[in-house]
Amino acid sequence: MSVDNVTAVAPASSRRPWAVRGSVLAVAAAAGVVLLAGPASAHVSVQPQGEAAQGGYATVNFKVPNERDDASTVKLEINFPADHPLTSVMPQPVPGWDVKVTKEKLDKPLESHGNKITEAVSKVTWTAEKDGVAPGTFQQFPVSLGALPDDSDQLVFKAIQTYDSKEVVRWIEEPKEGEEPESPAPVLALTAASGDGHGAASDDKSAKPAAGHGDDAEKASSEQAAEDSSDSTARILAVVGILIGLAGVAFGVLSGRRRTTS
Repeated sequence: MSVDNVTAVAPASSRRPWAVRGSVLAVAAAAGVVLLAGPASAHVSVQPQGEAAQGGYATVNFKVPNERDDASTVKLEINFPADHPLTSVMPQPVPGWDVKVTKEKLDKPLESHGNKITEAVSKVTWTAEKDGVAPGTFQQFPVSLGALPDDSDQLVFKAIQTYDSKEVVRWIEEPKEGEEPESPAPVLALTAASGDGHGAASDDKSAKPAAGHGDDAEKASSEQAAEDSSDSTARILAVVGILIGLAGVAFGVLSGRRRTTS
């Protein structure tokens, strides 16, 4: 037999480690993608319906995603900032949820439209009457509130999320510059007041932002859209990474078996 016609075949035992290494690398890559996607997990947040202007009134949505696969969210407690008390807080009815508004006396009374205000809302609590927020879904809780402070560019709310498994998640960490909290509290960004010195209500379709302030609202909207896009992209990459890892494991195992039998 001619030497040129002989094909060298490496022992199966020398080839199997490469298949195993390939499978391990694929799984590691998938795990890396999942870890990278971890910080982008959803949390309780707050966004205005339109604009939340300093000194005015706004309707906002507290968005509550369910992060568990085996439990439903059955209670949400939103604590209002004591340093910027709000005299008017009106939750919109949400089907399937009971709502309770809690007020507390103010240490220092406030003046509003010529009236003396001695108490303000300290928290709003929603409790599910039946199933609550199921796994893989989210619920929005609309609230009309004001008057928004005119000496701050944001309001920080502390949220407590309770599952029917008795687990309680506290979204109470205030944001810090250059640092991403592990359990961030919902933050409502406030835009500058309109030209008449009062903030326009966010649900007033006829209200127009003062010149120069439309860019702020557009920027805030763009940043929120970018954040939502980032969360979606991270989740998609996580799923793709897992599928690639599983495919790598299957390919490595099948390749090793075929070469062993040959």
